[in-house]
Amino acid sequence: QVQLVESGGGLVQAGGSLRLSCAASGLTLSAYTMGWFRQPPGKERQFVAAINWSGDTIRAASLKGRFTISRDNAKNTVYLQMNSLKPEDTADYYCAVAPAYFGPMISKYDRWGQGTQVTVSS
Repeated sequence: QVQLVESGGGLVQAGGSLRLSCAASGLTLSAYTMGWFRQPPGKERQFVAAINWSGDTIRAASLKGRFTISRDNAKNTVYLQMNSLKPEDTADYYCAVAPAYFGPMISKYDRWGQGTQVTVSS
C-alpha cells in the first residue's frame, strides 16, 4: 500500500525558511514523478514543483527561485526547500505521485499525502 507522509510545516516569520519532507512507503520515489502542491485558504490547489525519475525538476514560475525540490533516494524522501517565505505562501502543502508523467497537471497525480500546514506571519 502506497503511503506518502509530509512533515516539516509550521509557523514561520516572513523572510524565513522551511524544509518540507515527503516520505514514501510502498513505492520507490525515484521511479516516478513526485510533485509538491499547495492550497492556500479558500483557494484551489496549485502546482509548486516536481522532480521526475531522471532527477529533472520544474517549478512554478511565480516562485522565482525561492523554492527548490530535491530527492534522497536512499531515504525514499522528497524535499521542498522554501526560502524567503512570504505571507502569501501560507497554505496546506501536499506531495503527490504521478506515474509516467512530468508536469504541473494536478489530474495526473494519483496518490497524495495528507498535507502539512505552512503559515507565514508578516
